[in-house]
Amino acid sequence: MNWFLNILCILNFLISCTKAQQEYSGNSVLNCKNEYETNYSCNGRNSTCQAFLIFKARDPYNSVPGIAALMSSNMSEITRINNVTRLTVFAPEKEVIIPVDCSCSVRRNEYDEFSLRPGLELQVPLRCACPTAKQVAKGSKYLMTYSIDVGDDILKVGKRFNVSVTNIVESNGFLDENSVLYPFTTILIPLPSEPSNLDTRNENYRKPVRSFSPPPVANASKGKSKRNLYIGSGVATGFVLLLLVVSWVVLLALFKKRDRKFPRRSSSHEDILVEIANIDHVPKVFKFKELKHATRNFDSKNRIKGSVYWGGFKGEILAVKIAIMDVSREVNMLHKINHFNLIKLCGYCEHKGCFFLVFEYMKNGSLREWLTRTKSRDTISWKKRIQIALDVANGLHYLHSFTKPGYIHKNINSRNILLDSNIRAKIANFSLAKETDKSGTSWELVGTTGYMAPEYVERGSVTSKMDIYAFGVVLLELVTGKDAVIVEESGEILLSAAVAAIMEGENAEIELDGFIKADMREDDDLEIAFSVANLSLRCLTREPTNRPSMEELVSCLLKIQVNVHKAEQTSQN
Repeated sequence: MNWFLNILCILNFLISCTKAQQEYSGNSVLNCKNEYETNYSCNGRNSTCQAFLIFKARDPYNSVPGIAALMSSNMSEITRINNVTRLTVFAPEKEVIIPVDCSCSVRRNEYDEFSLRPGLELQVPLRCACPTAKQVAKGSKYLMTYSIDVGDDILKVGKRFNVSVTNIVESNGFLDENSVLYPFTTILIPLPSEPSNLDTRNENYRKPVRSFSPPPVANASKGKSKRNLYIGSGVATGFVLLLLVVSWVVLLALFKKRDRKFPRRSSSHEDILVEIANIDHVPKVFKFKELKHATRNFDSKNRIKGSVYWGGFKGEILAVKIAIMDVSREVNMLHKINHFNLIKLCGYCEHKGCFFLVFEYMKNGSLREWLTRTKSRDTISWKKRIQIALDVANGLHYLHSFTKPGYIHKNINSRNILLDSNIRAKIANFSLAKETDKSGTSWELVGTTGYMAPEYVERGSVTSKMDIYAFGVVLLELVTGKDAVIVEESGEILLSAAVAAIMEGENAEIELDGFIKADMREDDDLEIAFSVANLSLRCLTREPTNRPSMEELVSCLLKIQVNVHKAEQTSQN
């Protein structure tokens, strides 16, 4: 029996050695429930080796000492391999080669994920790997972790680093050279020698100046055992998601206090202030006179729309929303979440039974207003429209999967999607939002006509899939420029029904092109419009379980964004 078990073990070892060096994770890194086993495995020839990462400089990590401290790397090695001095200040987004000691290890953080407290030092593993015996035999001495940019493909990456496509395919477990690369994910580049600073992009870094004072770094006397970051491969998470991980850690600390309830409307103003004072990182409690002064006593000239006004607060313009109903649940939710694609709650006020919410100001108004206004084709380009779709998708993905508990917005529509000065989208109006663990059946039908999912209208079923249905309608608005409910002489017709009928026809592309608003129609971009329309119909599937998840939608939109980028480059050439 023992010899039989030994043979099985040998066979298992041989089979494991025939795998790719590391399986490309694709967009699975977006899933916060991702298991360690799906990341870089520990199957290299050596358990420890010299590896390299490409890091994009950005303030405050734009100096050699700052980057070395962040990445637990040697300053002398960084200066040598990048051909710079210790006083060099890198330009934003300048690629910097980081030499690291890559090794395999088990978990290094022994803390309870829901019991974090300020002052704890967390070790964040970075993705790296050591060459396999097969790679060494082929001449590969090092593996470099490279972050994918928009427009990258395997052929381009191979050409840039002068590495054979076959080696890249084998090192990352790709099916072939045409496999899709997702922006902001990482792949391994097998190198026969150390990388050179000539391989990096954006080399216009600033010259050193005498007045430069590098940021403080950790005390060297503590030795390598006191490093803030641990370079690991066995349990490594995405290098490009380092900032996301840090944000996640902060959120976990906040979630520990999630059982504290925001006061109800019946509470006195003093009780509200006492309760709010006990909540960490709570929005500011404004005085009513501050709001009056900022909005010029809620002058009609300051009205944005309805009961929303703009006001000047010490040089900053903010939006003030008046609510006659209790907003404590909405405030309680908004102070616990933080995402670029969700509207930021800056403050709160209660005055004589009325509630006032103070939000960041969105210069370009709602998506519906933006689509309605007359614009040039450049202003309403597919590049901008796809970015808006991605912004909304990322915001919903965060709500559904990255908060604890998760949330269902319940009222996604183009009027609740606001655009900032850079035409970046943020989801607003969380008055109907509901926790996913409390989803079920609602007998009170609330929402916006044209966006409500059939299972909600017919049975009152409340799940995250209703947000996906509404998102599908928003996608159709971005494609056609038309409202969710189209008013015709014969009556009203839903945009979703109209497009579905067109897509089922024999001449779908031609009919869709004729259906799109004239100022949003471009012959060269019909293929993109058709792709987005097809994606929207998947969201509008009648059976909720057949609709894609927000993670899948983000992935699909990233692919479309890459195609838009390629088309734009082709037209410029």
